[in-house]
Amino acid sequence: MNNFKKVSIAEVARQELHDVLGLTGAEVSVNTLPAGVGVPFVHSHKQNEEIYAILDGQGTAVIDSASVSLKAGDWIRISPSAKRQFFASADTELKYLCIQVKEGSLEGYTLTDAIVL
Repeated sequence: MNNFKKVSIAEVARQELHDVLGLTGAEVSVNTLPAGVGVPFVHSHKQNEEIYAILDGQGTAVIDSASVSLKAGDWIRISPSAKRQFFASADTELKYLCIQVKEGSLEGYTLTDAIVL
């Protein structure tokens, strides 16, 4: 039995990785919005914060009525209760990674969770 799983994903508008990788502690999705297109709904969460990494392109996030410009290299964390919606700019697609985890669940991280062998 392997202690890892590697997959390649297709170029699709949205690919959720929880099933294909067997994730048990986070939801991760890879997303692409074509130029001039937005996510067709506003949403929030009950308990999961979201971390977005902008991989390519430009766009805008509307978070609790605030307009936040986005470009490749940006990272943004959004609290569960914040209302959010994402849009690609008119002339370029927006590719982003979304990591969803339960707010307040981090008990250890690299320095406190790692075991040096």
